[in-house]
Amino acid sequence: MSARTVVLWRHGRTPFNAENRFQGQLDVPLDEVGRAQAAASAVHLARLVEPGTGALVASDLARAADTARALTALTGLQPQLDPALREVHAGRWQGLLHPEITASWPQEHAAWRAGEDVRLGGGERRSEVAVRAADAVERHAARVPDGGTLVVASHGAALKAALLRLLGLGLPAWGAFAGFRNAHWAVLERGRGGWVLGEYNAGPPGAGEGAEG
Repeated sequence: MSARTVVLWRHGRTPFNAENRFQGQLDVPLDEVGRAQAAASAVHLARLVEPGTGALVASDLARAADTARALTALTGLQPQLDPALREVHAGRWQGLLHPEITASWPQEHAAWRAGEDVRLGGGERRSEVAVRAADAVERHAARVPDGGTLVVASHGAALKAALLRLLGLGLPAWGAFAGFRNAHWAVLERGRGGWVLGEYNAGPPGAGEGAEG
């Protein structure tokens, strides 16, 4: 039992994304644009999932779970919700605009922007998110029938951290990858020596970038 393909899929836009406000683990829903983005993405992703061999998992935060359900409507796959796939917990930064964070925590915010492994707002480090999210992906992938596809609906920072760990690149490679755009995805294929990146930041026309976190 093991998935051959893993699709890492970021949720659609939320009001906080539109405002450039840090979400973290606050349970912010999709907005109207985000729901349309999720539906458009699902049309593309449904073609990657063969009947009887696919699985769908998602963060239990509403914006990721509802994005996953757009694929349910097309494939019948029911998402298994997993808190280990939540976004980075950003402590006191959660709910704030990025300029507000910069004003109150200038050094910490600058270090985070530079890719350093700082504790966001007293919450989690990227390295901690990478471990929990990548472990969750591997755990769910191991339960997929051989040759099947696992679709993981989650969050920008969590997915990027997991992807780097799954590829064996580590956090020093953080700056070499753009942030996941809303409703965009990456595709990992299982190779002889581990996971291989097949696609990155693929997605439907019109989906915006959205702020990390």
